[in-house]
Amino acid sequence: MEDVGVRFALVFLVAALLPGAWSGTGRAQDGKERSYVGSAACESCHEKEYKSFEQNSKKARSYSSVLLMKKGLTKAEFEGCLKCHTAGFGEPGGFRSEAVTPQLKNAGCESCHGPGSLHVETGESRDIKGKLTLADCEKCHSAERVDAFKFKPMIYGGAH
Repeated sequence: MEDVGVRFALVFLVAALLPGAWSGTGRAQDGKERSYVGSAACESCHEKEYKSFEQNSKKARSYSSVLLMKKGLTKAEFEGCLKCHTAGFGEPGGFRSEAVTPQLKNAGCESCHGPGSLHVETGESRDIKGKLTLADCEKCHSAERVDAFKFKPMIYGGAH
């Protein structure tokens, strides 16, 4: 079960999601363009994982939580929250606003697995990050944040 959780942990937005592969410019080192498409694009092929995430993860609705805190935050603090609580904030093709990119307003599949457009197009596993590690989770779930907010990566909580 843990292997499935590691492979498909969905809840953390990762600013530099594919270390060594994702350049943050909309293009991976392989030269192929990738953009964010939203978790709904994953559902038809990954129905079980998608449904489990939607039912079990608080991050499936994380944007509304961040909005509740916005009033007491500076713009920089709010944007810091968006990096981990939306899909692709600050990245090419990532979350911009609820009006412009509503399909990316919550942390989801691409928050951990990277921009999914090429994978959705080809269906090839090589076109998405499949096997995740704790290092992937720690981009958002750092020791400092775990201590401050008392949460654990969903690989321990059944994200899938």
